[in-house]
Amino acid sequence: MFARLLPRETSFFDFFDQHVALVVAATREFQSLAATAANIVPKAKRIQELEHEADVVTHQCVEALHKTFITPMDRNDIHRLISCMDDVIDLVDAASDRITLYELETTWQGLRDLADVLVRATESLEQAVRGLRDLRHADVMRQRCIDVNRLENEADAVLRHALAALFRKETNPILVIQWKEIYEILEAATDRCEDVANVIEGVTLEQS
Repeated sequence: MFARLLPRETSFFDFFDQHVALVVAATREFQSLAATAANIVPKAKRIQELEHEADVVTHQCVEALHKTFITPMDRNDIHRLISCMDDVIDLVDAASDRITLYELETTWQGLRDLADVLVRATESLEQAVRGLRDLRHADVMRQRCIDVNRLENEADAVLRHALAALFRKETNPILVIQWKEIYEILEAATDRCEDVANVIEGVTLEQS
């Protein structure tokens, strides 16, 4: 009788899968934007749409967390996981928004390199996130998390080289400030990817 009164468990894994797919889609769209500097405005608009979709998923997940008595994972882990993933797509949207806001019409190699690292990081995250539903392949998930950690370190190195090239080649101080901000936003996105990976790695260790 008491069991029937408990809130029905929501499939939080569905929320995770939906959200991480949107994150990957947004980073790939940004990679396309950075690669050619063509159709910047519509691509930035598409990234913004994906970010709004991710916000909806985040809100649904958090709302379900408040209503669900029994969760498949620790509540704090669920909240941290969805929040950190949302931070990633928020930062990607922020970077594309700055490019359109500042009316930048060309891109730098540093931007393309950071976008490439971010795509690879989110793709590894997607594999790890999708494994949460069934932890029988925890070793593979942990390897994907290690990949994300490695890519975050790679992003740090790319940022340093990108800033050095920017300071060396760009003579307009306003453009230096604008591009430096965009680069640092993208590097912050890889930091948030690492945060997601750390949550997943913690979950696999707790459940093993």
